[in-house]
Amino acid sequence: MFTPPFTSVADLPSQLAEFGHAVLAPTAVEAQFGVSPAELAALAPFWSDLPPDTWLKDGGRYRFRRHSCFVHDAAGLRQAPHRAHWQPLDYNALHGGIERLFEPMAPACAAAPGFIKLLAGLAEVASRLRGARPWFIESHQFRIDTAQGIGRPTPEGAHRDGVDLVAVFLVARADIKGGESRVFEAAGPRGQRFTMSEPWTLLLLDDARVIHETTPIQPLLAETAGHRDTLVVTLRADGFQGP
Repeated sequence: MFTPPFTSVADLPSQLAEFGHAVLAPTAVEAQFGVSPAELAALAPFWSDLPPDTWLKDGGRYRFRRHSCFVHDAAGLRQAPHRAHWQPLDYNALHGGIERLFEPMAPACAAAPGFIKLLAGLAEVASRLRGARPWFIESHQFRIDTAQGIGRPTPEGAHRDGVDLVAVFLVARADIKGGESRVFEAAGPRGQRFTMSEPWTLLLLDDARVIHETTPIQPLLAETAGHRDTLVVTLRADGFQGP
């Protein structure tokens, strides 16, 4: 496995500005977002009851998911009415153009201090990147498992999301191999590949400048099903995406 190219909190703005992506180690996440290890650890159990993603066009049964929306502005963070997730075909050739309605996040998770700090802190990062404004935030809890063999974190392949900032937090990784993160310039030759292995490692992406994917996962041992849990948060100016 390739070690992530970690960025310090002090270098985060310049790293995003120059390369369009950055990776923070768990200790840097704690410092950047003012969140304690205990507050982060309190979030992990909310990944144990994710319902199946019934929208997978490849027929797979390897993805479990919840989805909720939020708005962050001068008044702070508030949860938006539950809505379907939608992406244009230009950004998601496999599942684009479909209003996909998922079960919402558990209220206790959405109200957890650690979760609120992460979303509010991401809004600050987005404002430094694009300028202060309201941010329309979509939060996705994912579990990809290997009970059926191979699990695909990004079945659509290398892609952009049609937003301003994408954050991928690794929540847990157990009994798997694979799951390599890959980031490429959207209009250039540079790229990075690495594997996030420590819980609460964070990959930040300037969605206008880079494309990204995660390679499939397989069970580490044939007789043991493993899983990879992530919190994926997208921030977009000017409203949520919709048809």
